[in-house]
Amino acid sequence: MDLLAILARWGHLLFGITWIGLLYYFNFIQGGYFKKASPEGLADAKKALAPDALWWFRWAAMFTFITGVILIVGVAQLGQMNASIIIGATMGTLMFLNVWLIIWPNQKIALGMVEGDAPAAGGKALLASRTNTLFSGPMAFFMLAGPHFGSVGMGWGTGMDSLGLWIGLAIVAVLEINAVVGKQGPMTTVKGVIHSSLALTAVLVAVLKFV
Repeated sequence: MDLLAILARWGHLLFGITWIGLLYYFNFIQGGYFKKASPEGLADAKKALAPDALWWFRWAAMFTFITGVILIVGVAQLGQMNASIIIGATMGTLMFLNVWLIIWPNQKIALGMVEGDAPAAGGKALLASRTNTLFSGPMAFFMLAGPHFGSVGMGWGTGMDSLGLWIGLAIVAVLEINAVVGKQGPMTTVKGVIHSSLALTAVLVAVLKFV
């Protein structure tokens, strides 16, 4: 059992590095290149580069999620679940769902791999991707802080009754709804989404700590 936990933690880290690294590549590098690339370069990148990168991206997300579930089950069985872990796991789960249910289906259309309204699909994929970037900062913070922030997170029973936890989950839910049907807002730029992610981290920490 200890070996499974170690392997799951190791795999979660490796897959997570791959997933979030590619998320940042898409948002911080590839998006900017697509705007200034030559028509030939853009066509080649959409045909050869982006599909391969998306393959690694979506499967890294899948195995990050699977290993995360294994870890969460172990934490719950040990009675170590707390509000920090719940918030982090919720955002990680939503990020995984965004990859498979929004980003990948719409990117296939945007890249011309399947028929559809490419501009509209590209906009939907971008908004979900920006939201995942928004979530990535606080998600990583809370997953790392969970085992250490006894003053922030509480045991499963009292944690589920924590007003701060429910307010935090409500904030995350509103942002996820925006990812599906809303607008980019301040996340239209790289600087904007980075600042938004840091601000969301601070807000959620304050909610869990002081509410």
